[in-house]
Amino acid sequence: MVRCGAAVLRKYSNFIDDLRVYVRGGTGGMGYPNLGGEGGRGGDVWFVARERTTLKSIREKYPQKRFVAGTGANSSVRALKGEKGKDCEVYVPMGISVLDDDGKQIGELNAAGERFLAARGGPGGSLATNFLPCKGQRRTVHLDLKLIADVGLVGFPNAGKSSLLSKISHAKPQIANYAFTTIQPELGKIMYADYKQISVADLPGLIEGAHANKGMGHKFLKHVERTKQLLFVVDISGFQLSVKTQFRTAFETILLLTKELELYKEELVTKPALLAINKIDLPCAKDNLDELMTQLQNPQDFLHLLEEEIIPANTLEFREIIPISTYTGEGIAELKTCIRKSIDEQAEQVNEEYRKKKLLLLQTSKEDPSI
Repeated sequence: MVRCGAAVLRKYSNFIDDLRVYVRGGTGGMGYPNLGGEGGRGGDVWFVARERTTLKSIREKYPQKRFVAGTGANSSVRALKGEKGKDCEVYVPMGISVLDDDGKQIGELNAAGERFLAARGGPGGSLATNFLPCKGQRRTVHLDLKLIADVGLVGFPNAGKSSLLSKISHAKPQIANYAFTTIQPELGKIMYADYKQISVADLPGLIEGAHANKGMGHKFLKHVERTKQLLFVVDISGFQLSVKTQFRTAFETILLLTKELELYKEELVTKPALLAINKIDLPCAKDNLDELMTQLQNPQDFLHLLEEEIIPANTLEFREIIPISTYTGEGIAELKTCIRKSIDEQAEQVNEEYRKKKLLLLQTSKEDPSI
């Protein structure tokens, strides 16, 4: 039986994907009534996306989690127009959504160098304010991290996702023969001979009911949102979380994973997906694999035999189905080739759609010169 107790939750807390911070723009500078001088505007607080930055490092560096910009300079005889206060720049990881206290998204930072104005500085004192300065904007915001990766590994605990990541990349995730080994997302990169790199995220194992936040489901599922493609990793022998839970065949596991993604956010199942069938080195794997391939070729012929609650509204069509063994290495090279092919095809499709849009815009502008 697998136990996921307080020790696991404490260990998971080492990885931070949500941070609540206080931001305040600087107060403006005093005006100079005698000569009509205007005080400098207060500094602004900016979030700036940067590589190799984590929310954990922000929390450690700024334990108070308060970011306040500088005060604007007062107007004076020597400088009637006061200088603007110093901006406060906070470096954050890429993949950050900025949410207000009501949970509404007010900003997003996905690429290095992108900036978001978190709190604007207050205007300096002027005739309009009777030369008295104004305070800067102040609020509490949440920094919500969703990992950005080309491929996200999706599967139930102990399917072999961590072992697979260690085989196809240089990542060294914790691996052991029990469920819930992976309790925080791990990132790795597949390196190809032509120096092409594809990032892969090993996401902690889901359980039935993850869409309803069982087993910290929302913490894990949200990281699937920003992956370009999904790689399902399934144990050919099936899965059983504990003696108290029902055993699921490999076919049922695929349906359940699809159902969990669908119930959490329907558009997740529209992502391109591949399927890695793991542990084909085990006894009886060949018979199980033959049965699974038959079921996947015509899933509708077998759905009536299953419980209605595990059947998704739409079954996934996998671009590639690759039997593998992370123990013997069988199928790993083929899987890496399939991942590369799928990512390249998706990139070409995106480029083609972009070219079509540009061509349509060009044709429209020729027909209507006012555009």
